[in-house]
Amino acid sequence: MIFGLGHKTTMVDPDRALRGREREIEVPEKHAVLGTPLKPPFPEGLDQAIVGMGCFWGAERIFWQAPGVYTTAVGYAGGFTPNPTYEEVCSGRTGHAEVVLVVFDPVKITYDEILRRFWEGHDPTQGMRQGNDVGTQYRSLILWTTETQRAEGEASKAAYGERLSAAGYSEITTEIERAGRFYYAEEYHQQYLHKNPFGYCGLGGTGVSCPAGLKVS
Repeated sequence: MIFGLGHKTTMVDPDRALRGREREIEVPEKHAVLGTPLKPPFPEGLDQAIVGMGCFWGAERIFWQAPGVYTTAVGYAGGFTPNPTYEEVCSGRTGHAEVVLVVFDPVKITYDEILRRFWEGHDPTQGMRQGNDVGTQYRSLILWTTETQRAEGEASKAAYGERLSAAGYSEITTEIERAGRFYYAEEYHQQYLHKNPFGYCGLGGTGVSCPAGLKVS
């Protein structure tokens, strides 16, 4: 049991959230690995996914390595404070989670495959934590941008939950919500594990495979 961390694992009330700022955080123009733009406009025909699965350093690497991914970026979403800083998010007073924006070509990689990498890349049963990383910013989160993504997210959560239960894991705590605004994280966080190959990565999956090829009518 972890003592003294209750305030970190309780979502802040919107009226008590930090006020933030109008100015956006500046980020590099190009992805350090893929060489593609970090910010829109993106080429036509690409889709976007936003997921939170603990520390965003390791999570981003999972997706930039996937075939069919055009670009990735780390940032903050799911909360209330506009244009927050990393320190503000870590305070637990913004409501935001650490998330990854994945821009992908649906002809080359499906949203179902994005979800498979999401589920298998972390433990979605841990609530407001991921391993030793504790706090609301580390919660498991799917932020959907279309009704199809919402339906696919719910279906994959149910299917993966059955496999986790059969393997002895507790119920999935992943939140599935409509995507609001994505706020880019500071420059030094972008593609962090490429710039720091021996940097910290606290992500660890369950070892349970996720069903693939789920179809939603």
